[in-house]
Amino acid sequence: MLLVFKYLVPKGYTAITIYPFIVLKHKRQKDDMILINHEKIHIRQQLELLVLPFFIWYGIEFLIRLVQFKNWSRAYRNISFEREAYENEKDLDYLKRRSFWSFFKYV
Repeated sequence: MLLVFKYLVPKGYTAITIYPFIVLKHKRQKDDMILINHEKIHIRQQLELLVLPFFIWYGIEFLIRLVQFKNWSRAYRNISFEREAYENEKDLDYLKRRSFWSFFKYV
């Protein structure tokens, strides 16, 4: 379900996904199929890990990457969930053929 609520999206980001919602910063982003696909990949990841464990893993991996790269942006972009989403966001059929726990390929 798509929602537009700019105050829920952290500064510097365009959207956030918290199952079952994709929250966009701006109404015009509803037509951005690449962004929506990216966020749908996160929905699938969250479902696979039963939501709460996804966020725990995400946070721990972010902290590990932050220590590793010493750079907020590089740490974020190297989280396994983000790597999968960014690499496949332009492939609008990706979720149709994606196998279970595919994010493991990006750890």
